[in-house]
Order: sequence, then structure tokens, then C-alpha cells
Amino acid sequence: MENKEIRIAISGKSGCGNTTVSRLAAEKLGIKFINFTFRSLAQERGLDLRKALDLADKDDTWDKEIDRRQVSLALEGSCVLGSRLAIWMLPQADLKVYLKASPEARAGRIIKREGGTLEEVVRFTTERDSRDRERYLKLYNIDNDVFGFADLVIDTDKLSPEAITELIISCI
Repeated sequence: MENKEIRIAISGKSGCGNTTVSRLAAEKLGIKFINFTFRSLAQERGLDLRKALDLADKDDTWDKEIDRRQVSLALEGSCVLGSRLAIWMLPQADLKVYLKASPEARAGRIIKREGGTLEEVVRFTTERDSRDRERYLKLYNIDNDVFGFADLVIDTDKLSPEAITELIISCI
């Protein structure tokens, strides 16, 4: 990694492990970790995530700002970019990874991270997936349910973040 820039793009829906795995991969490779999200922008603006998502449904600048900032940071040098659209927004990535997981596994991880009941989290996550997909199609003509072009697709249901990270690094 020392003499060659390397960019890894990791995408997946909420609860698939993309933030955790992206952070671990960046640490293991000794390169920058980029994960600027709706949650990040909402915190910057003093809003909760649900309010930010409601605003984003009506105002394209939310998505465009997040995507612009992520790509700008990723183009500065070697990095692991972890985001919902990383594999679509960073065509220069040397490795594009898509992480997928069952709705139950995703909900379980989100509950551990943020709390809530299974019913609430499944409902919110399903709604968010639908809203995200609609926005991505409208803004960029990207269907984030179509990820077959990724270099590596990993089902994260039964794998630890460390095992997933090792799979990614072995592909480098």
C-alpha cells in the first residue's frame, strides 16, 4: 500500500456492517476511513436522523452534499469509503464491495447499536430502504438493489466483521 494509492468502496444497507467493516479495513490497511452519512450531516445541523431523512425527501441538496463530500475526500488519496452509494459514486475504486444481510440480521445489529424494538426497527428500516431507493433513482438513476457489478458481494449474516474484513483484504 505504501507506493500505490488504493481506494476501496464498501456499500450496503443499514445494519449490513458497512461502517464497521470499512473502519476495520481502513485500520488494518493503514489508510483513511471515510464515512460521512445522513447521520453525520444531521448532527452537524443539530437535527435527529428521522428529521434529516424527512427533509431529504423534499430537498435533493442533502444527498448531493453528502455524496459530494464523500467523493471529494476519497479522491484525496488512499482510503476506504463506506456508504450506501460508495460503489456507485466512486468508479475509481480499486475494489467495490457490497455487503448484504437478511432483514432480521440487520434489525438485530441496529437494535444493538441504537436500541428499539424489533417491530419498530424493522418498520423504520424497511421504510428507510424504500425512501433511499426512490431518492437514488430520482437523483442519480441508481437502483441500489442492483449491485451485481461489485467486485465482491458478501452475505454478512453469519460472518464476524473481522472475517469480512479479512475477505476484503485478501482480494486486495
